[in-house]
Amino acid sequence: MGTYINLGKEGFQSVRNGEYIDKSGLIAVVNKTLFTEQRFSCVTRCRRFGKSMAAKMLCAYYDHSIDSRNLFTDLEIASHPSFETHLNKYPVIYLDMTSFVTRYHDDDIVDKIDATLRAGILEAYPGQKEEKDDDLMALLIRIAASTGEKFFFIIDEWDAICREFKPGTSAMDNYVNWLRRLFKEVNAVNVFAGVYMTGILPVKKYKTESALNNFIEYSMVEPGNMSQFFGFTKEEVRTLAEKYDADFDELTKWYDGYQIGDELSMFNPNSVMQAVTRHRCKSYWASTGAFDAVANYIQMNFEGLKDDIIRMLAGGRVKVKTTKFQNDMSVIRSRDDVLTVLIHLGYLGYDWHKEVCFIPNYEVAGEMENAVENTNWTNVIKSLQQSEDLLQATLDGDCEAVARGVDAAHDEHTSILSYNNENSLACVLSIACFYARKDYVIHREMASGKGHSPGVEIQP
Repeated sequence: MGTYINLGKEGFQSVRNGEYIDKSGLIAVVNKTLFTEQRFSCVTRCRRFGKSMAAKMLCAYYDHSIDSRNLFTDLEIASHPSFETHLNKYPVIYLDMTSFVTRYHDDDIVDKIDATLRAGILEAYPGQKEEKDDDLMALLIRIAASTGEKFFFIIDEWDAICREFKPGTSAMDNYVNWLRRLFKEVNAVNVFAGVYMTGILPVKKYKTESALNNFIEYSMVEPGNMSQFFGFTKEEVRTLAEKYDADFDELTKWYDGYQIGDELSMFNPNSVMQAVTRHRCKSYWASTGAFDAVANYIQMNFEGLKDDIIRMLAGGRVKVKTTKFQNDMSVIRSRDDVLTVLIHLGYLGYDWHKEVCFIPNYEVAGEMENAVENTNWTNVIKSLQQSEDLLQATLDGDCEAVARGVDAAHDEHTSILSYNNENSLACVLSIACFYARKDYVIHREMASGKGHSPGVEIQP
């Protein structure tokens, strides 16, 4: 076992020692790409949606230095025709970028990564010697030519440098050039059987083109044929609920709602596992990252953004154009960029058929409320805080207090031009009743003859 090459199966073994939802079908999808023009994959999703777990699984499956068959024989992949073909057949290079960005903050971080990987690979191939002016790719080309072996390269949190270093810095430029040297070099097909990068953001765009346009990308916006591996399905959560005697409906309210590709009902995996093992549904989202960054995004002064956030807090959906986003959190130029980065971060769900985004569930709605409270949107904050009083007045049958609460919310969140618009009224009522979502199901509007009544129904 090495530090960066042939890490073995310990990572995935620890996963299998706990509660594991079988996502080994991902291996079959990756197997199909090996030795083809599609061998370069970048699979990105938000935090705590199983990125590193998938990387550890691939490492254990492909690593030729160990026998990991026992970890897979009871999983879905074991019955796939490609299982034996690629099991433990390749030297695996495993790079976790976070281990470097937490240690190094200077512009020569890429040189340190390259040197560290070269040292680790030379340990694994003691018959090879480093030559003058060698970089990592030069060394790998020589090893592949002399041994006939092709590597499987895994980069976990590939975009960690992109999140730590701003565009235009030498570190960022060096990193992009380093990736190009590895994966767009003419000899890359002779060196790599496959490459699997994972992180939060898709590959950064420069102008209108990806820096690594030979990568097949799978993301929260465009998951392709990997959507079923991005989260927990309804059937998987139902099985967990039965096993742990958990309330499936409560799990659904808190953690369901992501629409990833053609998978119409996807749950946050980390939150579900926390809830069933701790026997409590609550927000586990805070541990995935500070909401301060989200607050900074949503209070950017882009036309219509504030109204969109209010509409989504009220249970609505808004149109979004995701194609112009440069896949860089520090390059935000429009309302669409803000909404797109929130989709990649998991704060918004996305329906790619209708090109709309929305707040997926109660857990994320609570975190979005926290983010709003960290902005300067005083009127919105006030309405969210007053919604608890409005709920109590509704339950008490205090008509005058309810009328005052609705009237105040109406004045604060509706323009003069749309004051009597039914959609505006329904949105206002949903915001006013925001606090009721904790214990009640909110129906935003009810059928009424040929139209809809601009009201909400609250059910326990």
